[in-house]
Amino acid sequence: MAEMNFGGISETVVTSREFSLDKAREVLRNETIAVIGYGIQGPGQACNLRDNGFNVIVGQRQGKTYDKAVADGWVPGETLFSIEEAAERGTVICMLLSDAGQIQAWPSVKKYLNAGKTLYYSHGFAVNWSDRTGVVPPADIDVILVAPKGSGTSLRTMFKEGRGLNCSYAVYQDVSGKAEEKTLALGIGIGAGYMFKTTFEREAVSDLTGERGSLMGAIEGLLEAQYEVLREHGHSPSEAFNETVEELTQSLMPLFAQKGMDWMYANCSTTAQRGALDWAPRFRDAIKPVMEWLYLSVKSGDEAQRSIDSNSKPDYREGLNKELEEMRNKEMWRAAVSVRKLRPEYDGE
Repeated sequence: MAEMNFGGISETVVTSREFSLDKAREVLRNETIAVIGYGIQGPGQACNLRDNGFNVIVGQRQGKTYDKAVADGWVPGETLFSIEEAAERGTVICMLLSDAGQIQAWPSVKKYLNAGKTLYYSHGFAVNWSDRTGVVPPADIDVILVAPKGSGTSLRTMFKEGRGLNCSYAVYQDVSGKAEEKTLALGIGIGAGYMFKTTFEREAVSDLTGERGSLMGAIEGLLEAQYEVLREHGHSPSEAFNETVEELTQSLMPLFAQKGMDWMYANCSTTAQRGALDWAPRFRDAIKPVMEWLYLSVKSGDEAQRSIDSNSKPDYREGLNKELEEMRNKEMWRAAVSVRKLRPEYDGE
């Protein structure tokens, strides 16, 4: 482990320099890692663990997702099983179903969580809001978490590129006395870039806040607002889209991702610098009360309950597809399709 300074605050972080892949293999050499669910996080984590030499099996219901697992090389009856059989065979049970799926599958999985097993999560949702989900782990098992800060697709892509995706990690229950060691081994095994310590509660709350805030919800709202204002004042779709989205994603985000916002500012025109420096505080002051409102809604469990209620509806998938179609058909994202076709690297997708 290494001490790193983050904005004047010291934190302990773990990388493969401090906790090697060989050490991770040694820690987990007698474990059968059962990845339950092959949807969003499952493929990336399972395939990375397999490629890194761990003993991995997958538990998934029959259907398109099961067929995807077969296409990825998981063999029915050998490394691919039903959820129940994988949970029975595994010694480390990785609950990577959706939050709603975890609630539904919990009674089937719980009966196989014998003393000495390890229950692993990549999101603190089910355990943190156990009063709403009904997910209460047995007292005689280790309960741990490694949460990639990105999608399973990104985890797998970056792994194949020789890079790692940053992750948080936490121990909820340490019965064996080795729970943290197993947690770090699994983090290295799935391809973590660096890992920072948290708790199930902090991971769950920060994750839901981020998704609804700057990572997805707020950014879509901000982009829509700027695009609509430009269009309403007579700017063309191409101009409005380029000034709102294309320049951000293709030019500016790589700059501040690489060296920071100040470096990106320093590499823009003096007019852009002045405007950004003047207007950033105004946006911060306008948005912060909404962010505080969001945080309290998450912390209270209201957002978790809203998610549970929505995802439990029998027509949830149909409603979701309709909402996504409505977003896709907005003029801004229709303009995006046209703009992507003009990129030199356009490959027809």
